[in-house]
Amino acid sequence: MSLTSLPADSAGAQLAGLLDSAMDGIISVDDSLRIVLYNRAAERMFGWTADEARGRPLDLLIPERYRGNHSQQMRRFGATGTTSRRMGDNTILHARHKSGAEFPIEASISQLQTSEGKLYTVILRDVTDRVRAREELAAFAAESSGIREQEKSRIARELHDELAQLLTALKMDTIWLSEQAPCGAADAQAKIAHMLQMLDACVNGIRRIASDLRPLVLDDLGLVAAIEWLAQTFTQRTGVPCDLLVDETLELGEPFATGVFRIVQESLANVAKHARAGRVEVELRAQGGLLLLRVQDDGVGFLPSAPRPPQSLGLVGLRERAQLLRGEVRVDSNPGAGTRVEARIPLPAEEAPA
Repeated sequence: MSLTSLPADSAGAQLAGLLDSAMDGIISVDDSLRIVLYNRAAERMFGWTADEARGRPLDLLIPERYRGNHSQQMRRFGATGTTSRRMGDNTILHARHKSGAEFPIEASISQLQTSEGKLYTVILRDVTDRVRAREELAAFAAESSGIREQEKSRIARELHDELAQLLTALKMDTIWLSEQAPCGAADAQAKIAHMLQMLDACVNGIRRIASDLRPLVLDDLGLVAAIEWLAQTFTQRTGVPCDLLVDETLELGEPFATGVFRIVQESLANVAKHARAGRVEVELRAQGGLLLLRVQDDGVGFLPSAPRPPQSLGLVGLRERAQLLRGEVRVDSNPGAGTRVEARIPLPAEEAPA
């Protein structure tokens, strides 16, 4: 039997058998946070036998960098009087194997006041496979996004460098044809003038499509210049002023530059479609290993909790963009109070400014 501190009668034996048959690790500690109950699933999970674990501090199973904070949290939980709750606020926690290796877990905790003092019981589940699958899926999604961006860049350059130039050459030939037409041929001159207008519209349309696919300024001049171009284009199309608070020294490589650019692009597109704003502000800066992005408008606002139409994918796209960079997006809005989109993206050491 791998459990102690249970009654020796048949009910206690049944309880011990039930706990030992559980798929999840179950560990109980006393008020001094020493292990008093430790089932077989916990043995398999942590590598320590019940005899090795009983009587030892719970810190035995916690990575060293988390121990001080974990003890404080346990004490605070005991003081609340709450019967049970999930640990980690829906985040993945980490535990320590006997070998010293760390692994991710999910856990819930409960407390019970007994005649011998308070007893804390933690139910744990090893989520290594789930975390690994999630990371592999995220890596696949990031790689797929990178491939899409490369294809967009290729198409944009072909549109800009080939089709737009061919149309420009055709326009020059049309101008030459206009000069050669007889002066009295009013119908021919009118037709040629109409052709020139259509050619101008085609060239402008191709350049706009190419820029929407992948602005060449992002590849040629970097993220800051690309965001400045976005703000200018937004104001030209909507007439809404767009103020920039951007760190001019900020330089980001891929995939961060493209990801941040797309978040700003989609945020401004949402403002243009829905906000009816009078002014927009875009802020971008790095702080403490994080990239902080804010897009705020003074428009009509909305209730983020309200159901959205099935075709409304703007907010979903923002969150997916941030998740590809292992970041998060928060949207704050209220009717009549405008909307604020904030993204916090962790930067690797080579990208974080000194």
